[in-house]
Amino acid sequence: MNSTYDPQYNLRSPVTSADRVLVSVQQAIVEGQLAPGAKISETGLAKQFNVSRAPLREALARLERCHLIERTPNAGARVVTLTADGLTALYQIREELEGLACRLAAERMADEEIDALAKLLEQHLNSQRVREGESYYQEAGDVDFHYRIILASKNQYLINMLCDELYFLVRMYRVQLGMNGPRVSRAFDEHKAIINAIANRDGELADLLMRRHISASRKNIEKKLQVDKEVS
Repeated sequence: MNSTYDPQYNLRSPVTSADRVLVSVQQAIVEGQLAPGAKISETGLAKQFNVSRAPLREALARLERCHLIERTPNAGARVVTLTADGLTALYQIREELEGLACRLAAERMADEEIDALAKLLEQHLNSQRVREGESYYQEAGDVDFHYRIILASKNQYLINMLCDELYFLVRMYRVQLGMNGPRVSRAFDEHKAIINAIANRDGELADLLMRRHISASRKNIEKKLQVDKEVS
């Protein structure tokens, strides 16, 4: 992906054949259409997306860099498996980096950007599923509360690490094992408190609230992973 991060380009307007395959396979993995642990068939994917092997292999290399697929010698590539240990390792990094992003956003966001973020949250609340506590699903990119705050940090190295290397693996956990039930209303309230801290230019509080929010999210996903393990 581009070193200068543009959410419209990277997430919504693929340009090359490799870009188009990347976006399609990313979505299939994140949403579970390609199941965790599933073997990657280059022949099958090339046929499915009507592309040659060259752009497909470029897309798969990029998927490996963002940790959505894993390659094993003599065994080929597989979709990453969602595990408690993997979740802990990922969310430890996420908590630190998104806390920092939130602190920087409180210092650097323009007032109109903060207003737009508050309006985005209201749009999320207008979703029937969120209002009724059924689920809290956010599309990828600039309609994702977390993604918007990361961009608002205006720190390109931080943006590249979170939005390029880690973003879609985080989304995979969030989408497949994410928020429903009581966690929905609590998560929405946590988002609102984070915006208020940013609006008050309290970077220290915004950092703390984001860390607590991500920690609560991790614990919620851990419970679901444990239930799935017991069922299986």
